[in-house]
Amino acid sequence: MTWMESFRTSWAAVYSHALRSMLTILGILIGIAAVILTVGLGLGTQLDVSAQISSLGSNLLIVAPGSSTSTTGARGGFGTSATLTITDAEALSSTVNAPDISGVAPESATSLSLTANDTNWTTTVTGTTTAWTSVRQRTLAHGSFFTQAQADASAAVVVLGSETADELFGTQNVVGQSVVISDKTFQVVGVLATAGSDSSSNLDDVAIVPFNTAATDLVGGTSSNAVSTIYLQAASDTQLSAAYQEADALLLNLHSISSTDDADFTISSQDALVSTATAVYQTLTILLTGVAGLSLLVGGIGVMNIMLVSVSERTREIGLRKALGAPPWAIRRQFLIEAAILGLSGGILGAVIGVVAALTLPAVIGSSIVVSPLAVGLSIGVAIIIGLVFGVYPATRAAKLAPIDALRSE
Repeated sequence: MTWMESFRTSWAAVYSHALRSMLTILGILIGIAAVILTVGLGLGTQLDVSAQISSLGSNLLIVAPGSSTSTTGARGGFGTSATLTITDAEALSSTVNAPDISGVAPESATSLSLTANDTNWTTTVTGTTTAWTSVRQRTLAHGSFFTQAQADASAAVVVLGSETADELFGTQNVVGQSVVISDKTFQVVGVLATAGSDSSSNLDDVAIVPFNTAATDLVGGTSSNAVSTIYLQAASDTQLSAAYQEADALLLNLHSISSTDDADFTISSQDALVSTATAVYQTLTILLTGVAGLSLLVGGIGVMNIMLVSVSERTREIGLRKALGAPPWAIRRQFLIEAAILGLSGGILGAVIGVVAALTLPAVIGSSIVVSPLAVGLSIGVAIIIGLVFGVYPATRAAKLAPIDALRSE
């Protein structure tokens, strides 16, 4: 038999038991669809996280309070002490001290209740400077950000996040309205454009006030000059490393710390966050792909089982062909082609279902799914290989049947 004749015969054998063949390839189908969706979800989530982080600025550095040591010698973790102050931020703003840093935005954040008319809403109230919008790359949907004159005068003005404005007033265009924060009336001067969420907070549920206003009217006390975070903007992407070194050296000097190991602050970059998120999602993708691979293994076992059944059912046919001169390799080839057809059918159907699901599920789960042509191609190839590998034993068994014994079987 030629290759074409073997293919036609194998296809006829598969098609003649259509229902049985469909049930056989079900495991492969599910496995292939799961692999495509798993890889696509991993790539999509990775892109979403990278986009959220990059939207904050690829040349952004984040300085956070570091560890603290008590009088008893007990050492707390990062963020356990207010080790950063507005003085640190002002020093970092100096082009003499840090020429590679183009913008500095300190933040003092606290959770407070806001009241507008009869509506209360608890959100994060952040005190900062006028450089905040450029450093954090935020824009205004309505109104404007507070001015330097308002910041210097500790004016009672506030810029609301889009979600905060909607919760308090039922609309985002609320410029000129009044909001009460800690028994003090603030005038809304602007509403931030929607930015979504990052890994730790809702960027649209905030209230931004001048730093001096927050220190004197909302926080007060001995910690009024403390900042929870200092955002630094390097002059360019290529100057990010230099900006990091300048900030690190300057803060160590300001805090009278000689060794980096003893630093009471930590500096991180967006690239580090992207790398960490990428590593996490790559690991998750590998684990989920392994689970999908188990389904493929089950599907392969199903192919072997049904091929053994097929050999048993066609024993007389095999004996007749051998009696007419068919060599063992021709018998083996036919059954291997049948197994490959089952694998290919499961691979194609699984790929179609996986791609369709990848195009429709994002609207349901709210996360991107990226269809990888490489993953689709490799999945179909793996399905064919599974069919061939698990079809070797049944094909070999058929090829070794003795013609006389095969013809005498009932």
